[in-house]
Amino acid sequence: MSELSSLYDQNYTEWAHQNAVLLKTRRFAELDIAHLLEELEDMGKSDHRELASRLRILLAHLLKWQFQYQQLSDKWREFDGRSWRATIIEQCTSINILLRKKPGLKSVIIDAINDAYPEAVELATNETGLSIDTFPKTCPYTKEQILNTELWEKNTQKYQTS
Repeated sequence: MSELSSLYDQNYTEWAHQNAVLLKTRRFAELDIAHLLEELEDMGKSDHRELASRLRILLAHLLKWQFQYQQLSDKWREFDGRSWRATIIEQCTSINILLRKKPGLKSVIIDAINDAYPEAVELATNETGLSIDTFPKTCPYTKEQILNTELWEKNTQKYQTS
């Protein structure tokens, strides 16, 4: 095990800095290739996990908004869904920022939505107490609808004023 390779476990920041210096000075033979590859693979996985997590939360809130909001606002006049609206807009905005900063994720967005949807249904079911059969089997929202912050701002405001 090289000195640089053992540094990976002891001081990650210094390990990264030294590898950066080696790359800049084109001293490729001295790089800790094994750990660099591991880190590069993890970077992509991390982006995918963030996208999936944000989609799961966004989709669950969209489902709650569509299938439970009216019930709650009818029962409790003071329930205005403000926190749900904030979460929908925050997640939608964050997903759009992530896609802008990591454009490679655009090629997997449909798969990510399809993967996240069953988990979103489960989350919405657990949080609302509604039957799982209340929710559609497949995602009822298009990619364009999911990623359109303005659409959700208008829709959530419409419900709050009615």
